[in-house]
Amino acid sequence: VQAVAESGGGLVQAGGSLRLSCAASGRTNSAFVMGWFRQAPGMERELVAAITWSNPTTYYADSVKGRFIISRDAAKLTGYLQMNNLKPEDTAVYYCAARNREMIVTTAAGYYYWGQGTQVTVSS
Repeated sequence: VQAVAESGGGLVQAGGSLRLSCAASGRTNSAFVMGWFRQAPGMERELVAAITWSNPTTYYADSVKGRFIISRDAAKLTGYLQMNNLKPEDTAVYYCAARNREMIVTTAAGYYYWGQGTQVTVSS
């Protein structure tokens, strides 16, 4: 992977759902990780979910377990983050990121390629 670009996001009421998409591009093979980070104002960027591409294994932050689902379509080289039962505290800019090593790490420094970010706002 040499680039990623996310889409989706927007404004939703608490309890609603949104789906984010992340398209990967560049020289690709199956050995990479796609992660979804979020950053709220004044907060550090945190990993909410990640997936290994070739033999999918997943990671979820405790705060989103049972509500968010990460998946990927290998043929389209696109990943997804389905966000259900959204809460106001999920409000943040969400970033897609990738690392060309197939081991999930939770720190932002471990990811080399980043999308531009997309705003998710959950109203109460």
